[in-house]
Amino acid sequence: MHIVIIGAGKVGSQIASQLVLEGHDIVVIDNDMKVLSGIGSSEDILCIEGDAVSRPTLLEAEVNEADVVITCTNSDEINMLSCLLVKKLGAKRTIARVRNPEYYDQITYIKDDLGLSLSINPEMSAANAISRVLLFPAANNVETFSHGKVELVEFSLEKGNPLIGKSLIEISHAYNAKVLMCAVSRGEQTFIPGGSDILCEGDKIFIAADHTQMIAFFKKIEAFRSGVRTVIIVGGGRIAYYLAKRLLSHGMTVKIIESSGERCNELAELLPSAIIINADGTNENILGEEGINQTDAFVALTGMDEVNIILSIYAERKGVDKVVTKVSQLSSGEMIGNLGLESVFSPKAVTANQIIQYIRALAASSEINTIESLCRLAGDRIEALEFLVNDGTQYVGVPLKELHVKKNFLVAVIIRGKKVIIPGGNDTIEVGDSVIIVTADKRVQSLDDVFE
Repeated sequence: MHIVIIGAGKVGSQIASQLVLEGHDIVVIDNDMKVLSGIGSSEDILCIEGDAVSRPTLLEAEVNEADVVITCTNSDEINMLSCLLVKKLGAKRTIARVRNPEYYDQITYIKDDLGLSLSINPEMSAANAISRVLLFPAANNVETFSHGKVELVEFSLEKGNPLIGKSLIEISHAYNAKVLMCAVSRGEQTFIPGGSDILCEGDKIFIAADHTQMIAFFKKIEAFRSGVRTVIIVGGGRIAYYLAKRLLSHGMTVKIIESSGERCNELAELLPSAIIINADGTNENILGEEGINQTDAFVALTGMDEVNIILSIYAERKGVDKVVTKVSQLSSGEMIGNLGLESVFSPKAVTANQIIQYIRALAASSEINTIESLCRLAGDRIEALEFLVNDGTQYVGVPLKELHVKKNFLVAVIIRGKKVIIPGGNDTIEVGDSVIIVTADKRVQSLDDVFE
């Protein structure tokens, strides 16, 4: 596909780098030649210096022939206006990053007028991801599929965990759990495990199941944590607003510490049920006064990665059971993991993944199955994809034991109506099923790519 990306920042550059590897024709527009030179020097990407709302620049990028135009500049207004222009020029589909809550709330009313195919709010998406781990605090991260029917949970094996030293077959027999261990991250190595693989202390494992079975399994291994009741958030930006709103709806007590008095007044008006503190959240005396020693969860959401990291380490040392860290740098996740911080989220990474999921689904739309969801695991080394199975596929009705699954691929879950199936050799894939695949191959477009 011919894809034009407007805005070559962290999100735009990551999207461009991934999509060019998948064989798409990529053009990137930005008004900063230094940023463009960094992309063009390392990737087979056409870079154009120019304005996002300049008709000659857009035509030079051949937006009139584009299958998709993605606008991810730092300005919501420019992103929306650019989408309107390229749609008028003939672009088939447009995607806009819209961060302002007031704009985003009105998008549904003007989406058609703007010609938008998809709008993404990074802060809202990040808040939703953070809220999932606060609702299930035993997990480092929780991804959902098939409208929440299936959860994919990242979990760290700490000293004393009963799974350590056991093979997957032994775990299956010992706990009789309807869960599937899809991937294991061990140091810099990530792999899809077989039945004879033995789990080690320090492993991060990725488990798929429905919510009920997931909770049952965590209780069996004595790793289940009761739900979070009190949360301290440092930093009162957009993510804090969306997160607090969501947590309050679940009955949690939320305290936001924000240094700007003006922003505190705004938050107090927007979130009357939250406790808003106008203070320096990096001051340990303030944190002590506001109850860091008693809170169930701590979320670091300031605008500086270094501050968030230091705050998170401090909260863990104070014994906070669940600590969540926001980072902006897309490449720093593994480094932070080495510091012992488990639940780390990047709004930019969430945005890039959403856009790539949409492009993948679009590329597969003419196939016999389509991509419904996509998420990346273990520092982007593993992907989990959800496919919807349509008519005309050759493997429908064939037992999985008779199908030859390629190396580094795993058929993790089959969703059939309301039923969630952890598949065995006798299970089949049927028309209408949703099928979740876990793989180390990032070029998967359809289920045909899974079977030899």
